[in-house]
Amino acid sequence: MGVERESVIGGGAVGTACALDLAVDAHVHTGFSAGRDAVGVVVSAADQAGLLSLTFADQAGPDTTWLPAYADAVRRARHRTEMTLRVAAEVEVVRADGWLALPPDLAPLDALSVALSALPAAGELLSPRDVRTRVDAGLLTHRQVAELLVAATVKGLERASRYAPARLARPLALLGQAGIDDSVVTPDLVADLAAACRTTGTVVEVSEAWRSPSPRVVEMLLDAAVTVVPASDARYAAEVGRWHYLRRV
Repeated sequence: MGVERESVIGGGAVGTACALDLAVDAHVHTGFSAGRDAVGVVVSAADQAGLLSLTFADQAGPDTTWLPAYADAVRRARHRTEMTLRVAAEVEVVRADGWLALPPDLAPLDALSVALSALPAAGELLSPRDVRTRVDAGLLTHRQVAELLVAATVKGLERASRYAPARLARPLALLGQAGIDDSVVTPDLVADLAAACRTTGTVVEVSEAWRSPSPRVVEMLLDAAVTVVPASDARYAAEVGRWHYLRRV
């Protein structure tokens, strides 16, 4: 199940940060799941935005039954555009060992986009609000949250890469949602994440909608030779390929 890899522009040696290729949008949603518009409408908007590559990454899970129809819609759209269109699904890490809430049939997919909307900790899945509550109560420190988040992310990428080319969606965004500054993510933790991305061939998405990861983390990932791509996380077609945060990054 091969997939052509998006790239970063710049051509610098390892250790030199490169510019992001803003003609790529590596994560968009449609009306099949978290979005509002049909595949064809999203493709038309991407064409108007001047994109050359687009990856559909609707949210899927164990009860998802629409993946074949979703993939067929994307493949039909390939006949109406010169853009490269890819079919992915966004899946959640739901346990500290990296267990993923996978849909039952992965055959239609070119890639899996791994996300953490909740923190696996002590056999529970903690929402950002739960994390904040435990931090305020002294039950978790900022450092512990960052360590748990990175560890679960690494294990999730290892699992995902067994099934399909892996991507990492909105990395570390849960920290900001819990009111924790990402300065708590030390260079050592970023190095652990980068090593996992290199080992698994994971592409890291820089999310416009979630403004994550921070420019500091993006720079460290690029310096560690990790492939990094722009991702709008668009839920409406008008948001596809429209960059504000990404231009600052």
